[in-house]
Amino acid sequence: MLDADFFRRWMTATAASVDREAERLTALDSPIGDADHGSNLRRGFTAVTVTLEKEAPDTPGGVLTLAGRQLISTVGGASGPLYGTLLRRTGKALGDAAEVSEEEFAAALRTGVDAVMTLGGAAPGDKTMIDALVPAVDALDDSFAAARAAAEQGALATTPLQARKGRASYLGERSIGHQDPGATSSALLIAALAEVGGE
Repeated sequence: MLDADFFRRWMTATAASVDREAERLTALDSPIGDADHGSNLRRGFTAVTVTLEKEAPDTPGGVLTLAGRQLISTVGGASGPLYGTLLRRTGKALGDAAEVSEEEFAAALRTGVDAVMTLGGAAPGDKTMIDALVPAVDALDDSFAAARAAAEQGALATTPLQARKGRASYLGERSIGHQDPGATSSALLIAALAEVGGE
């Protein structure tokens, strides 16, 4: 069973990973976006860890809902609302339970991913964070490690795609050949989950 501490550790591990990879995320964002994806996410997840240290919710849902709210209020561009929606809707789906099973978490995360697809209007193949998140959720029924591998594969698979949503879509065919920064940061989020899950 997964408790509030597990989800706090997930957010802390994500923040550390985003901090390490911020320059790479920004470099990926440079040719097809605003060249601020890494710095925006670093600011957001740093704020999440600071907030969770100050007020520690005692349920998994509470941790993720608070983290999502914090991202929405501190991250500029599209990333804040999208990541914030992902975590908030996942948290709300988990409800007030003190512990949740991996199956319950997988179902809640799918709810969060569906909410992101609705908000951004993106589907798999559009060269967005969805290309990492959908395969990750599909694989989460097997294990955290399988979800990490699926997310990383999904992020890599965005390179030959032409962007159909978001800022990169303005570039048309010039977006081809660049790995999507949102899918890449989503893969970091799932990798951090596998890290705290011990896989």
